[in-house]
Amino acid sequence: MKSHGVLLGISGTLFGLLVGWILGSQQARPAAPASVQAQGTARSSPAAPPLDLARAAELERQANARPRDAAVRVALADLYLEAQRFDLAIPWYQAAVKMDRKNIQASTDLALSLLYTGDAQAALKQIDHSLSIDARHVKSLLSQGFIRAFGTRDLAGAAESWQKVMTIAPGSPEANEARRQLDGLKAAHPNLGGGQKAP
Repeated sequence: MKSHGVLLGISGTLFGLLVGWILGSQQARPAAPASVQAQGTARSSPAAPPLDLARAAELERQANARPRDAAVRVALADLYLEAQRFDLAIPWYQAAVKMDRKNIQASTDLALSLLYTGDAQAALKQIDHSLSIDARHVKSLLSQGFIRAFGTRDLAGAAESWQKVMTIAPGSPEANEARRQLDGLKAAHPNLGGGQKAP
């Protein structure tokens, strides 16, 4: 399992522009496709880092040799996530979460991978699981906002998630990203009210 969190934030504007995912607590990772709802298949964007095939093969060998080891499955899923191969990350995150249901980071990364493959409802269900482990986990709340905004177009729900991030962890990178996204949301939808969906 990684020693740091995966999601620090998403950059870009709402609805139709590039969504830049910043992954990890110490470094930014490249942008992924923005049209989350339109993306029916999980394939790498041109900006995706190359997949380390040798490392992937070694981790898969380890996973096969250690069928009860959740950590090696998370490591392999993380490798695929970093290369924006969400389709390949999903089954490894699913296996890890099945073995370790309290692994909130793996659960949240699974939710994001599901979002990127176009399965917003499954992503929302998975992020609900993450928040059932810790309702104040800011990376999960930040991700919930993205899933609501980009996946289910629940703008009021996204605003609520991002507001929680800012309340729980003011001044954090997650709160700064939540504020940026919330400001963009309000600029695009000045009359944002409860239950509003994007057109």
